[in-house]
Amino acid sequence: MSTISKYLPIPETVPSDLSGCRDIAEGAVFIIASGTSAKDFPLCEFQHVPMIVVNGAISMFLNTPVSPYFYVCTDSGFFTQQTRLFHAALAQSQRVVLREDYAQHNIPLPAGEFYALKKAPKPTWKDLFSGVPSNLIRRSKLHKGRNSSIGFSKDLSEGYFDARTVAYLALQVAYHAGFNKVFLVGVDLCPETGRFYETVESVKSPCVLDEHLESRIIPSFELMAEKVISDEFSVYNLSTISRIPSSVIPHMSIEDVKKLVPAKIFKR
Repeated sequence: MSTISKYLPIPETVPSDLSGCRDIAEGAVFIIASGTSAKDFPLCEFQHVPMIVVNGAISMFLNTPVSPYFYVCTDSGFFTQQTRLFHAALAQSQRVVLREDYAQHNIPLPAGEFYALKKAPKPTWKDLFSGVPSNLIRRSKLHKGRNSSIGFSKDLSEGYFDARTVAYLALQVAYHAGFNKVFLVGVDLCPETGRFYETVESVKSPCVLDEHLESRIIPSFELMAEKVISDEFSVYNLSTISRIPSSVIPHMSIEDVKKLVPAKIFKR
């Protein structure tokens, strides 16, 4: 393949319909984020378990045989600030989920399946008061203003909800795909500790977690805990330094994870 054909802009590739990856999986999945606690995650022991990887956390997978089940990125500047990692994610992942406006940029074609996201539409009065169950789970009808858009999508073909952290979108991807036991890795939400793949010399992408933590991020996780998490869909946080309260998303140690999802034992 020539260099020119390899780097065609995404508009030359029609994204697959998101209904094509709905309920394609089951069981456990790890969501791998970029918090510094992810450094302790034994990737090789769990490489037999599907992984949903966000943003620069793909660096953990470089030079390994592990291919992310999904790669998810919505940060508008990530692909220009961390070009090498972004290109690696597109080349290595089985499925890539990006915002639909990424189609305006000249980026490499994903090697695997490509899905484009759109935000969930604003609800109509009929949506709010019809009483008909919806795949777009929203806050109370009485909430108004900027945070009235907080919600959780069970079907991404109908749109997604932005909580200002891509890990929350990854949770919607996990639900959409059919997974029912989700383990969060590196979802620290602690800008002061940095990202596990960053060094003193490396390029650092801007971080706005503090700006939105109390107003949008935590309320989004609280909504999920109240209206989505159940016996059929459970979520656990492996980070001991996460700013998500354990009363919202319970903490689980890696040893307890191994009881639920046995690690793979490799012979020397």
